[in-house]
Parts: sequence; C-alpha cells; structure tokens
Amino acid sequence: MSGANRRPRSWQEMREQEIHWLIERTGDGLEAWNERVLSSGASDEQQLRAWLTDQGVTGYPQMLLVMERFGYPDYLQATADELIDNQYADRAGLRPIFDAVLKLLPRVGEVEIQARKTYVAFLSPKRTFGALQPTTRKRADLGLRFAADQRAQGRLELARNFGQSSVTHKIGLATAADVDDEVEQWLKRSYEANI
Repeated sequence: MSGANRRPRSWQEMREQEIHWLIERTGDGLEAWNERVLSSGASDEQQLRAWLTDQGVTGYPQMLLVMERFGYPDYLQATADELIDNQYADRAGLRPIFDAVLKLLPRVGEVEIQARKTYVAFLSPKRTFGALQPTTRKRADLGLRFAADQRAQGRLELARNFGQSSVTHKIGLATAADVDDEVEQWLKRSYEANI
C-alpha cells in the first residue's frame, strides 16, 4: 500500500514481488530455482536456508523458496483484510489506533503496507521501517527501525520480542489520541533512516 491510496497487499501480490526480486537479484525465475532447490539435497529448512545463502539468495526471495519447498503457512492464504480483521477481532478498541497510524503514513513518505498474521509491516522503497502490532487487549505497539545507537527517550523504548524482527524500538499506544505529532515525528525519522 502506498500512502493511503491503496489497500494492504495480499500474499499473492507479495509473492509476485518476491518472484520479481528473485529474478532481479539472481537472473533466474521461480521455476528454475525450484528445480535447483529440489536437487540441492537439503532435507530441512535449516539446510535449505544455508544452501540458499551460499547461492547468494537471502531475504524475501529465500523465504519464498523455503515456502515453495516446505509449504506455505495457512495464514498466508488469507487476504490482507482478513489478517488485519483477525488481529483486532478480540481487541476492537485498538482498531482506531491502526486507522490513526494509517492516516499518518501519506505524510511520512511512499509507504507500502503488508499485513502479516500478528502485525502490519510498513515498508519504505528500500525495506521495512516499522510495524504496528496489537500486543495486548489494551495496547498496540508501533515498532520502528533505527540504528543501534538510537537511544530510548520519552515514549520511545527499546523493543524486545517484537513480531517484526527488524524493529529496534517501540512506542506503546493505548488509544487513537496517542497517535500524535510525536508519533508522526518518530515515524518520519524511522522512514528516513531506511530509505
């Protein structure tokens, strides 16, 4: 999703993007790589990931090839809207926080939104810079990606055990009113650090 003009991308759309990246980075498409994977001798995910890394295939293209070989999780068959609805099904009071963060994104930059099972990722044109996760029934956490030297200050805390592994810091949000100018400034800083 770019800005507020598009809906969150479905798994099928993300899969197509990952195939594009695979071709762009390696020169070969999914069919050729699936054949190589089968003949690699890798019998489990760990072996396959190690083999793919040796072949120079990392990140999302690697994840795609692992799922092609060992199967796609059930949640990837859901639509983006279904994933988001499920995240807030038992915590409807937090859904306005999600909506408030979405409204900020067009002011942050060119942002793509990708729904996952437990969180929604925010991507700059280069990589993931943030995520929103309904952490408890009373709090959602806005995760942000900064360099290791970014200190925690004010509402910005270090993030531990966040659903999106690239997140380094977080801001706890209990209501939509918590999505204020300070949150917008931290979002912008994270975006700018990741473009």
